[in-house]
Order: sequence, then C-alpha cells, then structure tokens
Amino acid sequence: MSDKNTPEPSSDEHGRSKTQNLSKIDPKVLNLLICPKTHGPLIFDPENNELLSKKAKLAYPIREGVPILLIDEARPL
Repeated sequence: MSDKNTPEPSSDEHGRSKTQNLSKIDPKVLNLLICPKTHGPLIFDPENNELLSKKAKLAYPIREGVPILLIDEARPL
C-alpha cells in the first residue's frame, strides 16, 4: 500500500528527472528535418518544446525528445 504522504519519485524508471527538458535538438539533426506539409525548414522553439514551420504556420510537438512530424498532431500558429 502507498502512503498518501509519501512524495512522488523525482525520476522516472530510467533515472531521468521528471522535470528535465528532454528536447534538446542537435543542430545537425534539425538541419535534416523538414516540414511534412511544405518540405521547408523547421525552427526549434525551446520555450514551447516544438518545431515551427513558418511557411505552413504549424508547430510540431516534441514528446520525450522525439519530434512528432505529423500534420494532424501539429497546432496552428
């Protein structure tokens, strides 16, 4: 049984901090990624943890360090 007063663990099952920003994009990798809609460049937005396509006016999320380059998953800018 877990005690309600027991604090949540501060790391996941891999030892990573739960608050750690896992989305640091290597510039070399970023240069290889393109917008799936326009085939144009993407810009990393660390504040929102997204890849931005200014031409498509879309923001693609990055989840657990993995860019989700699906148009249906992107939010409009």
